[in-house]
Amino acid sequence: MMFTQIDEKEITRAIIHEYHAQLDSAVESDVIIAGAGPSGLVAGRYLAQRGYKVTIIERNNYLGGGMWIGGYLMNKVTLRAPAQAILDELNIAYKEYKPGLFVADSAFFASGLIRGACEAGVTFLNMTIVEDVVVKNKVLTGLVINSMPVTQLPRMITCLDPIIIESKLVIDATGHDAIICRLLGKRQMLESKGMGPLWVEASEKEIVARTGEVFPNLIISGMAVSEKCGLPRMGPTFGGMLLSGKRAGEIACTALETKQRETTK
Repeated sequence: MMFTQIDEKEITRAIIHEYHAQLDSAVESDVIIAGAGPSGLVAGRYLAQRGYKVTIIERNNYLGGGMWIGGYLMNKVTLRAPAQAILDELNIAYKEYKPGLFVADSAFFASGLIRGACEAGVTFLNMTIVEDVVVKNKVLTGLVINSMPVTQLPRMITCLDPIIIESKLVIDATGHDAIICRLLGKRQMLESKGMGPLWVEASEKEIVARTGEVFPNLIISGMAVSEKCGLPRMGPTFGGMLLSGKRAGEIACTALETKQRETTK
């Protein structure tokens, strides 16, 4: 087998050119999603499939959040009906353990959701942290982001200013951290109650029901809803997060359509 002959410098140029073109494009999006876990990936896919420009920020090197492992380091994940419909859309295999309770391999589950978002056209900026928020006239208009490795270095040897990216809407899908809610809370602009003790039934139902806009241009989804609203935690099951992500996508679509109508009046 003969590979194409390419100078090593062209490999470097390809990486630099394509990455910076992607970063330049991500400076302005329709929707920025913080967090590439289950709810963020589902919301991103939903929006991108409908033609919206979506950028997902993820602080880890990998995408998928906690989906790669289930409870107690066992690589099986569970979900309850009707959330399996999302797995059907993505051709992710699962088995019905008991009526309405489904089990999937965590690797298949996580990689399937990631692939679905990628194929829909979502842009990812991983190894990136949300350092702050941009608020103008009491409206969220963007995020302040920085390189995640900077946070691991002592202050006396590093000082790296962040950059700003803007969007029409932001979705906080950062899970238990609820980072954007907490950043707004530091300025007394938004109150978060903190997550309650585990109760699967109440948690999943209420997380989906209370997914929505909690600050102008900020939608919360997944476990960030629990942290913001003081809802019970759901433990090692993922149906609520998938359906919360879909709901966040639906709410964002409606909001973007409304914004579009207002600008064309």
